[in-house]
Amino acid sequence: MADLPSLVQRAQDAAIAVRMPLRREGTGPSCCLPAVGRFLAVLAAGCSGGLIGEAGTGVGYGAAWMASAMPVDRRLVTVELDDKRVVAARGVFADEPRVEVVHGDSFHELARRAPFDLLFADGGNQPAGIVDLLRIGGRLVNDDVTPVDALPADSPYREHDPKRQFFFGDPRLVAAEVVLPDLQNSLLVGTRVS
Repeated sequence: MADLPSLVQRAQDAAIAVRMPLRREGTGPSCCLPAVGRFLAVLAAGCSGGLIGEAGTGVGYGAAWMASAMPVDRRLVTVELDDKRVVAARGVFADEPRVEVVHGDSFHELARRAPFDLLFADGGNQPAGIVDLLRIGGRLVNDDVTPVDALPADSPYREHDPKRQFFFGDPRLVAAEVVLPDLQNSLLVGTRVS
């Protein structure tokens, strides 16, 4: 694969500096996987209007992938609650005026700036109103999902996964699960249709 875009390299360096894992390990915070980042870059590159958002900046790794590929006339707003991560992310994007790093509650801050063409909700379960933050045709992405076939046989997520239920249960979304090449991780993508 080609070298990392410079913004992504800066975010990766920031993650190492604050000891934020670059791989999904356990239940603590980590950066999105590189394959997720590349997928986000593809989606961001196709945003022909409006605004791109991210809930859960971390140090800006996912945002860096999106910002490195989004059209030059697009803007990205990313929101993080943790003070140290906000400082690190602001350092990553210090020379990128199209990216705003906001310190605060993601849902509240993003709601003030909606609607979004692309919204990356990095980890965690989604608040009920998150689909309202998308314009019609806007996409919602959530990572940190394990494909059903990779789950242990006794995992409760085989029958009841709140993330999947949200994406596939909201009638306003047309959704799909994208399994990453490692076959151990996937992400959920939904497009708002109503």
